Amino acid sequence: MLTIAHLSDIHLGQERGRKDGGAMALRRAERVMAYLNGLPGPLDAILVSGDIADHGTPAEYEKAAKVLASPYPVLVCPGNHDERVAFRRGLLGFAGEDGPVNQVRRLSGATFLLCDSSVPGRDDGRLDDATIAWLDRALTEGPQDEPAIVAFHHPPVPLHLPLVDRIRQRGEERLAGVLARHPRVAALLCGHAHTPAATTFAGLPLLVAPGVVSTVTLPCEGGRGIEFDHPPMVALHVLDDAGRLTTHYRVVV
Repeated sequence: MLTIAHLSDIHLGQERGRKDGGAMALRRAERVMAYLNGLPGPLDAILVSGDIADHGTPAEYEKAAKVLASPYPVLVCPGNHDERVAFRRGLLGFAGEDGPVNQVRRLSGATFLLCDSSVPGRDDGRLDDATIAWLDRALTEGPQDEPAIVAFHHPPVPLHLPLVDRIRQRGEERLAGVLARHPRVAALLCGHAHTPAATTFAGLPLLVAPGVVSTVTLPCEGGRGIEFDHPPMVALHVLDDAGRLTTHYRVVV
């Protein structure tokens, strides 16, 4: 059995008209990591599904590397606010290409496929052809008796949030085609929506991490559609020995 903490959308460096120079985003991220690192029971990993930086600067990733420090493995994938070269250098420890940041991470009993759904210069997302081919190949070559979790930033379906749906992941039929060929995929994890949500895609659970820096609200809740005063939240995913994923959401006060 594996327990994975899942957070998203830290946006370190975000000011959003505030006068604190991004201190609010930093405080909230530090609060979430202190909560996770202080849990009495062990975690198997912490997944951060994108928008770790707000402007994609090296300074933001230097800060992020310190904030995300943990005794547990930390898995990261980029979002639309991240910049690939600086992301690689600051969080993965190597410099180089500006192509998609795709990673295979093996944990005891499961494989995590971390896909880059970002499109440089755009807020909406897409898994490019190289990423789709990489995912198909990684699922084919990996251990077939072990469940796989596929993670990316942009949700590939509408979540009925006007602020998010217009910049969701496009070209999702290609992803659905890959998933149909690989029944060992247990679930899909994403961020971008700044709200805890659960739905399905391609017949699989699609679990959305809450936002750390802010919360996006439904039209029925009124208001601005995005709230900076709601407390940050995290998801805790439990993958059992039957390959079933159960998710619990927690408010971090």
